[in-house]
Amino acid sequence: MKLNEEEQAMLAGELGEPRRWAIEHMMRVGKFFDAPDFVEVTQAHIMADTESLGEAGVEFLENMASCAEAERRVRIPMITDPRGIDFCHYKRLKQTDAMAALERRAIDAFEALGIMMTNTCINYQTIMPPVRGEHLAFGDTGVVIYCNSVLGAYSNFEGGPSSLAAGLSGRTPRYGLHLDQNRRATKRFRVSHQPKYLSDWGALGGIVGARAGSYWQVPVIEGIESPPGSDEMKHLGAAMASFGSIPLFHMVGVTPEAPTLGAVCDPPAIAVEAITEADFEHFFARYGGKGEKVDVVVFSAPQLSLLEMQSLADLLDGNKLHRDTDLLAVTSPVVAADARRLGLVERIESSGALVLEGMCFYQSYAREMGEANGWKRLMTNSVKLTNIIGGYGYQPTLSNMENCVASAIAGEIV
Repeated sequence: MKLNEEEQAMLAGELGEPRRWAIEHMMRVGKFFDAPDFVEVTQAHIMADTESLGEAGVEFLENMASCAEAERRVRIPMITDPRGIDFCHYKRLKQTDAMAALERRAIDAFEALGIMMTNTCINYQTIMPPVRGEHLAFGDTGVVIYCNSVLGAYSNFEGGPSSLAAGLSGRTPRYGLHLDQNRRATKRFRVSHQPKYLSDWGALGGIVGARAGSYWQVPVIEGIESPPGSDEMKHLGAAMASFGSIPLFHMVGVTPEAPTLGAVCDPPAIAVEAITEADFEHFFARYGGKGEKVDVVVFSAPQLSLLEMQSLADLLDGNKLHRDTDLLAVTSPVVAADARRLGLVERIESSGALVLEGMCFYQSYAREMGEANGWKRLMTNSVKLTNIIGGYGYQPTLSNMENCVASAIAGEIV
């Protein structure tokens, strides 16, 4: 890879061991993807929950954090994805002190590296949303697909070590979606059934993602009659990335790079695939359970926006959860603070529900929590969560927020 003078100095160790490690790591990634050189990035976002890090990962961070301050601190604004622990409620969730202790060690190391503990997967709705054309090193797949697609920023999926390396060096290899030619549409989908609920938008993302099925495919969606809002786009993108490893999509007349179909592809060269009402019905039918006891209702993956928190509070007002059903509403620290100020947390929790902040359900020792609490049947409006949570021993049911809340009150899936 071609290195400029500053990058050569990093590689020679002149700027300290952390930056030498960082640029060397990024060179290996770049060589794998045939990147000619580096692109400077302005923000980094790291996924590094302790369930994934483990003892070895936390020790790696601690070793990095033990270097001299001038050498170890990140060079660009860097923030974190959700954590595995809400320290106010982890014992109620039956997580262990050992889990919390490992989390505290990781946080101490991150802070010593100069990383801001934002603990969110919805930073694009709350903290430093990027602008069109901004080059980033973001990790969370839902964050990447939203920022690429809805905001027109440039980022690949960065693994945890690569995100850290980008923060320390301010660089990422110039490959993939940092190149305009790789942002052209390769798949066309025409929708004839208009999504209504957030779960419908997630289902559309799941359908498109499963059909595209590759990081290197770029879907373009036609036929959307009314531009979706931020939460709709959030659920669409998170599901598409989960089902298909897709980091970028276009929506004709809505997303910034696709004012017209011709702006993102040569239409005659790509066959159109139809997405009908029957496709949506078939998707939802995969997640049954109607009439069965529901153990836990979870709103998470992605974290809830302030508007979603308001909707949940409205649905729960004057109601109590069934004694055998738990309801968890997971949001970011920023949204949680606003929700408390506006009285939304109090309204939600007066029903018996629990508001969790700064964490994500499936990154929070979900299997251990399920076994400890006796949770098996899980209901959610998140398509991403239904796609993931079965691997942790749960039986997922997918529905809209209204039905999820009604089921939590009834104690069975309605």
